[in-house]
Amino acid sequence: MVKKADLSSGKASSILLILAVMILVLIVGVFIFIKFGATKKTADQTSTTTEDQGPPPPVYETQVGNVKFMVESAEDLGKVIRSTTTSYQQNLTTTERFIKVIVGAQNKGKENTQQGAWDVGNIIDSEGRNFVSINNQAYFYLPSQNFCGAILKPEFEFTPCINLYEVSRQSTGLKVKVVAAGGGGSKGGEDLLDLLIK
Repeated sequence: MVKKADLSSGKASSILLILAVMILVLIVGVFIFIKFGATKKTADQTSTTTEDQGPPPPVYETQVGNVKFMVESAEDLGKVIRSTTTSYQQNLTTTERFIKVIVGAQNKGKENTQQGAWDVGNIIDSEGRNFVSINNQAYFYLPSQNFCGAILKPEFEFTPCINLYEVSRQSTGLKVKVVAAGGGGSKGGEDLLDLLIK
């Protein structure tokens, strides 16, 4: 009789132990499933959101150090810039296209900038090709008042810098480089601004 009771109580405790282990495994399995499902759902939402966003919006303003830059205009002038001054001066021509860019600069610091402490550099296309300003060759085709690199007084209106470039017709995604030196406790550097030109 005693042996039977011992045997059945041993059997009962074995069954309870097996049930406890199964419940523990079930709880761990449910926890892992929920955690994995939530992670996958978040990853799917993130990838969908990234795909829906498309390309980043264009940037027409930036601040480098104490100098804030803003694209005021960008214009495709075509293959010819006509002479408007004297009869001895010929038209400026290219096999590609001329682009005229006006970028304004404003001092956001507390002191005047130095002469030449900022500039508008090359145009760069989506393939990384650089197009240098032709202002030295096209000097007579620029307005007489061009203030690239001029001293900027704190919080005065934007000062325009006008540059002409000769750019390939194949180039797209054009950006212009802007540069400012450090000063007044700010770091200098460079950045790119988008140009709305096909």
